[in-house]
Amino acid sequence: DTLRAVPWQEGTAMCLADLAWADGSDVAPSPRQLLRKQLARLAERGWQSNASTELEFLLFRDTYEEAWRTGYRDLDPANLYNVDYSLLGTAKVEPLIRRIRNSMAGAGLVVENSKGECNLGQHEINFRYEDALTTADQHVIYKNGAKEIAAQDGMSISFMAKFNEREGSSCHIHFSLADAEGPIFARERETFESFLAGQLACLRELTLFLAPNVNSYKRFAKGSFAPTAVAWGEDNRTCSLRVVGHGPSLRFENRAGGSDLNPYLALSAIIAAGLHGVEQGLELEPRYDGNAYLAEDRPRLPSTLLEAREEFAQSDVARAAFGEEVVK
Repeated sequence: DTLRAVPWQEGTAMCLADLAWADGSDVAPSPRQLLRKQLARLAERGWQSNASTELEFLLFRDTYEEAWRTGYRDLDPANLYNVDYSLLGTAKVEPLIRRIRNSMAGAGLVVENSKGECNLGQHEINFRYEDALTTADQHVIYKNGAKEIAAQDGMSISFMAKFNEREGSSCHIHFSLADAEGPIFARERETFESFLAGQLACLRELTLFLAPNVNSYKRFAKGSFAPTAVAWGEDNRTCSLRVVGHGPSLRFENRAGGSDLNPYLALSAIIAAGLHGVEQGLELEPRYDGNAYLAEDRPRLPSTLLEAREEFAQSDVARAAFGEEVVK
C-alpha cells in the first residue's frame, strides 16, 4: 500500500518497506515501526491520528557538486530578498517549484499550496493532512524527491534547520485525534486538554526526536519564529505549542521541530507525550498570552544536543513508550 509512481524519474516506482529480522520479528528501533507501535497504542482506545508536516527549505542556484567543492560556502540563493508572500519573488523560481508540486501530485500527494519564506531562497510546499503514518511516508518521499528534482534542474536544496544566521527552516507539525465519529478534540475537551498537557510535560525530554542534530539547536533563538519556551497559546506563534482551528478542525501545532527531523520519530514523540497526558490525567496549564520569548516563568527547550540527549536518556516516558532498546 506504499507503492507509487515516481514521475520525476522515467519508468520508476517506489515502495516503502518495514525492516524485519530473519525470524520475521520487528526491528524495534526502526523509526517507521516505532511510529506503528505508537499508532497501535492509539488504536487500543479507538483513536487514530491525523497530522501534517510543513517543511521549509533553502533553494540555491548551485548544483550539489558545486556546493560540495566550495565547502558549502558563498552559495547563490535562488532569491536575494525576503519573498514571504511575494508574487514576483516566487514567480522567479516557479518553474522548479511547479515541477515539484506537479511531481508530488503525480506520486499521490495532495498539494495544498507553496509560498515564499523569509530567508534568502527560502520556500515551503504544503500538503493535505493524512493519517500519521501516511503523512510520515509522504514527508520522506517529498523531501528526497524535491532534492532529486532540484538536482535535475542544476540547483540544490538544503533542509538544514539553521543554515545561517537568518531565519531557520522549520517542520511545524499539525496534529489531531479522531475516532469512528470523526475528530474528537472539540467533542471531548478533556481529552484535548490532557493530550496537550502531555505535550508540555514531555517536550523537553522528547526534544531529541524533534531536533536530532547539533545544528538543530542553533535554530532555537529569540524572535526567530522558532520557539524557546515550553508554553502553549491560542494562535500564538511565539509558543512551542500553538492551538489553531475550531470545531472539527481544532488541533495543535508543534513548532519545535526543524526541517531536519525524522517524521516517524517526531510523530512518535507527539503521540507518546499525548498518551502520557491522558493516562496521567494531566491538567492543562493556562494559555500563554503575549511574547513567549520573554516568558521567564516557563521551562526552556534544550539548548544543545547534549542537553537533549541527557533529558531523553533519563526519560521514564520514553522508556515506557518506546522500550529500553530504543532508548539505548
